Amino acid sequence: MGAAIRSELTKLTSTRMWWVLALAMFGYLAFIGAVMAFSLTVAAGDSTAAVAPVEGEAAATTVYGLVNAVGYAFPLLAGSLLVTGEFRHRTIAQTLLVEPRRTVVLLAKLVVSVPLGLVYGLAGTVGIVATAAPVLAWQGDGAHLGSGDVWRVLGLTVVATVLWTVIGTGFGAVLTQQVAAIVVILVFTQFVEPIARVALGAIDGLGRVAVFLPGAAADGLIGSSFFGQLGDGELLPRWAAALVMLAYAAGFALVGRLTTLRRDLG
Repeated sequence: MGAAIRSELTKLTSTRMWWVLALAMFGYLAFIGAVMAFSLTVAAGDSTAAVAPVEGEAAATTVYGLVNAVGYAFPLLAGSLLVTGEFRHRTIAQTLLVEPRRTVVLLAKLVVSVPLGLVYGLAGTVGIVATAAPVLAWQGDGAHLGSGDVWRVLGLTVVATVLWTVIGTGFGAVLTQQVAAIVVILVFTQFVEPIARVALGAIDGLGRVAVFLPGAAADGLIGSSFFGQLGDGELLPRWAAALVMLAYAAGFALVGRLTTLRRDLG
């Protein structure tokens, strides 16, 4: 197992894609942080605003939590590339010749996805805080970086990002065609789930269904939800949200092991 993990780390760090995606995530979240911090606070001085601005610590946690709400496509993509990259470049056969135990290969990839997710979590969190905090201090009533609750949100955001990367790795084992996996991840994260969360939250009796969607579960783990500002304020308890995310990761990994990684690769 140790040799398989070292092999996966070597393959990961020998390419540029992992740090290119991390830089992209940093830049994207830095931009989103500045824009959303301004949007959530500028209404405080605008008497014509139709919606009251989010104020105080709630504004800070809402903005910082956007790492999950809008940035989780990056760790999902990074995790999926750990598997789909092997199939795209046809190196999976060599990997299995060196380590024929397919379960060990998949577990090694899942283990490597944890430090990879940590890198993405730190990149996104640092990016959004670097731009949002000054705007919150300027336009709002403070960045609240001295608050324990805010730091809890920031720390759990990193944890959620790690789990997203693990989920992405499991998903990559299910859908190994790289282009298809990228398209599915982008469509789901940018369109399907956001629309589903808003729509389900607006229908009586279906709000409890929405909280089990992966993005909603991650919000529950973090304890902050941008969608709460859109009327979808119900979240799972942190422990239940963590279990839901782990279930997604385990489910994808199990399906991938029993399907894709069970077949003869030819």
